[in-house]
Amino acid sequence: MKGNVIVGQSGGPTAVINSSLAGVYKTAKDRGFNKVYGMRHGIQGFLDESYIDLSKYIKNNLDIELLKRTPSAFLGSCRFKLPEIHEDREIYEKIFGILNKLEIDSFIYIGGNDSMDTIKKLSDYAVLTGQSQKFVGVPKTIDNDLALTDHTPGFGSAAKYIGTAVKEVIRDGLGLSYKKDIVTIIEIMGRNAGWLTGAAALAKGEDCEGPDLIYLPELPFEVEKFMEKIRALLKKKHSVVVAVSEGIKLPDGRYVCELSAGKGDYVDAFGHKQLSGTADYLAHLVAAEVGCKTRGVEFSTLQRSASHIASRVDINEAFMVGGAAVKAADEGDSGKMVVIDRVSDDPYQCATGIYDVHKIANDEKLVPRNWISKDGTYVTEDFLDYVKPLIQGDYPPVMVDGIPRHLVLK
Repeated sequence: MKGNVIVGQSGGPTAVINSSLAGVYKTAKDRGFNKVYGMRHGIQGFLDESYIDLSKYIKNNLDIELLKRTPSAFLGSCRFKLPEIHEDREIYEKIFGILNKLEIDSFIYIGGNDSMDTIKKLSDYAVLTGQSQKFVGVPKTIDNDLALTDHTPGFGSAAKYIGTAVKEVIRDGLGLSYKKDIVTIIEIMGRNAGWLTGAAALAKGEDCEGPDLIYLPELPFEVEKFMEKIRALLKKKHSVVVAVSEGIKLPDGRYVCELSAGKGDYVDAFGHKQLSGTADYLAHLVAAEVGCKTRGVEFSTLQRSASHIASRVDINEAFMVGGAAVKAADEGDSGKMVVIDRVSDDPYQCATGIYDVHKIANDEKLVPRNWISKDGTYVTEDFLDYVKPLIQGDYPPVMVDGIPRHLVLK
């Protein structure tokens, strides 16, 4: 008889992270594992022995379907960095003591770069100490910056939301701009990688000209050239819309948001500065120097929680990689992460693969330079060809009294 599976969620949530959890749970049950435990608030909660038996909450196929449509982390998340093994062996002894007590065969962790660091360290410790548990990572991040995978679950739905919301902001600005200049700066998530900000170009179509400028963090942001672009555009049109990554940096390496007093001071457990205020800073700058009406719009957590507009492709792929992780662990893989391989563009087809997490953890996949325009103010058709298949289809929520119903822990 097989032992048990434990699964956790870590890092920033997405609109489809729970679809991966559903894939883990269903596949583990289908493959004959005894129990499927869920860590409450990732490895940090696990260290406090905070976990649940998921079968008490997922009782039937309807619950699975609700879970797939529920945004954010059903189990709760964390941003907790495990120390290096040589720095604190006691914490690893505690973790493996709990794993052995629960008779865990497979440890599945759903997350991004920092979460794959957790898988790497735990699998390394298991090898060093002769433990039998298998450790497999499930990719998750709206930032789409994990190495070796074509894309990450969560990105497609976030891109779909961004393209839609940018289009609606453009329409709103056009309605306000009669004989009156208005500049709207939209701030989109993305610390070092501009995949999400590039998705603003999805707004462009037969009924919308799309944003006027797009700035990604892969290239230095020059304030003077930006102001020149704004002034030139206002000579041609009344409403200007600009999409910027929260992580755009000046040539000297400072984040633009740090130019605002008090911004960029908070640092998380992984040393990441909290980025916010880029759009507001640039909007105030344009207002002061150009003298027109401006607005700073920050999509913030809406980018990762808007499950009502999730991509069907994204939800299905999230479920698929969750199941693939259980299958890989059951068949003996450890220290690995499931990846998505693009098999075909037309028609779009993908498959799962499995790669060494040591080649993925703490690395970042950036937007290729040739997918950004020569002057650094837009993305190319190659970028759009890459993104468009990932936003296709809808996954309508289960509606109760006109509002989406979610599956939640009580």
